[in-house]
Amino acid sequence: MTGFVARLNTTVAKSPVGRWFMLEGSSHPRARVNTRFSTEIRAGFATFVTMAYIISVNSLIISDTGGTCVCDFDPAATGGSPSDRIAYCSANTEYMACVDVIRKDLIVATAAMACIASTAIGLFSNLPLGMAPGMGINAYFTYTVVGKFGSGKVSYEVALAAVFIEGLIFLVLSILGLRQWLARCIPRNIKVATGVGIGIYLTFIGMQSSAGIGLIRADPATLVGLGGCNSEYLDASGACLSHRMESPRTWMGVLGLFIISILGMYRVKGSILIGILFVAIVSWFRNSGVTYFPHDAAGDSRFSYFKQVVTFHTIQKTWAVMKFELNTGEFWLALITFLYVDILDTTGTMFSMAQFAGFMDPKTGDFEGSTPAFITDALCVSLGAVFGTSDVTAFVESGAGITEGGRTGLTAVMTGFCFFVSLFFSPIFSAIPPWATGPALIFVGSLMTKSVTDINFNYIGDSIPAFLTLVMMPLTYNIAYGLLGGLLAAIVINGVVYIIEKISRGKWVPPNKGERDPIMSFRMGPQGEGVLPPWLVRLIRKIKGQDPLEHAEHGVGAGASQETLPNPEKAASSAKAAEGGEIEKEKMMPDGFAEAPADQASTASGIEHGRQRRKSHHRTSISAGSDRHEESS
Repeated sequence: MTGFVARLNTTVAKSPVGRWFMLEGSSHPRARVNTRFSTEIRAGFATFVTMAYIISVNSLIISDTGGTCVCDFDPAATGGSPSDRIAYCSANTEYMACVDVIRKDLIVATAAMACIASTAIGLFSNLPLGMAPGMGINAYFTYTVVGKFGSGKVSYEVALAAVFIEGLIFLVLSILGLRQWLARCIPRNIKVATGVGIGIYLTFIGMQSSAGIGLIRADPATLVGLGGCNSEYLDASGACLSHRMESPRTWMGVLGLFIISILGMYRVKGSILIGILFVAIVSWFRNSGVTYFPHDAAGDSRFSYFKQVVTFHTIQKTWAVMKFELNTGEFWLALITFLYVDILDTTGTMFSMAQFAGFMDPKTGDFEGSTPAFITDALCVSLGAVFGTSDVTAFVESGAGITEGGRTGLTAVMTGFCFFVSLFFSPIFSAIPPWATGPALIFVGSLMTKSVTDINFNYIGDSIPAFLTLVMMPLTYNIAYGLLGGLLAAIVINGVVYIIEKISRGKWVPPNKGERDPIMSFRMGPQGEGVLPPWLVRLIRKIKGQDPLEHAEHGVGAGASQETLPNPEKAASSAKAAEGGEIEKEKMMPDGFAEAPADQASTASGIEHGRQRRKSHHRTSISAGSDRHEESS
């Protein structure tokens, strides 16, 4: 078997496929070290397993908008509040049957877009990245812009038009190379807080009943309270009257969270998918207390579709339904927020994965294949709107495939192929209940919050804007309000300090001003790196008679990508040779692919300096005596 795999790797490497993807042994002048066809295929499957949960989770979340379904809600007769609309539409059998069709459409749309986007970014940028409709931005699309069952100020069709226009704007920004530059202009602490706030926001959603485990319910006195009761113990507002924490479905969701967490601790590939499938399969038995197929009209309809197992569902209600009604402030607010969040999300994820895979160029702060990657992402954002889903983005779960050895676009192509196969199993994915996907939201939310330690809490001008950003997102149920609150706080606080410093001619400044992060943390290289797009830098260098590949897009990744792979044996030998203090510092550092991508050049951005400063401050607060001794030594 080993001989067959070796011959297969050699044959593919010497073929046009091997040259296109720069496999080792191909005739390409920049073939990537230690890249083999079999490794890339295995890595692509690992990426798919870790991100396959998005098929069911994304469809559940976006179907909460109600899609194109019409609910005959009369505000004059039944009350005009969003909660009244949600309660009325939830009790409308015909409307909920239509919503179920929307969910099936979105299962197909999610899988199709993941297939198209992953394959495209693999073919055209040669990067091992998996792409699909993104988490976080889909929650903002559903619960803030459109509102559950259309209770927001923007309709589902108009919101899709905003996503479509966003993709076109991204296309222009990507061609001009401005996406990276715009991401660098945002204060670093607010960038970090945005990811943390979205993580808490996802956790909040995963604990509710509509797309989660029902652990949290409405409460008339405290807004939210402990839930976990069966439907017969709910009042009209959705609050539990009694029998809290007695719902079998809630406890099944808690069990799913424990399964995902324990498997994640042992780094089991696909721990999220395993947890979802376990809870879902248990919920498929009709005579249990946690069944997703109760003996009623809705349950019978779901079970009838589920029994088909293998079928191809044709999109009926979400294909090309955009309405370009651009005359409302809410539309433009949604468009701007989509732009901002996606710039941070996709750009940050791509930079993180590129750094982890070894494709970063230390001279330019850019990564190999960035321009085609961003153009592909922009086109897929607009195409996703045509399919009826929210923004398509790169997934941090791509780190699983990179860890398996994926270094070329073949990894992404394999991931796309797996999503193509999933298109024919839509009855299975449509039968995954909310209490099976809720644990995944909570777990993903917890992973997104771990970067909170990168916020500079030592300087108030950095910490307060970041803190307001991350807490306002879940508390206002609105990502846009969190972003606006953080940016406004940063402008006012730091602006007043700047004015006082100028008026006093530098006499009145905060005592710890030296601990603040740089306001603008990007750099401009001598060749225009970081401002001009890589393709334009190459063209300028070619006109000047210089090597066009020296700086732009062809850095470390062309020949040394394998060095960034975690190597336990190499780490062990390095640990023996290193001094004890240095070993402890390395242990405290996060994994490579979890690093905030920010600006890659620590000397210019001050990120690494700030991180070390905060570590030192943290260690001092824990054991002052030992740290004073360490500093003196």
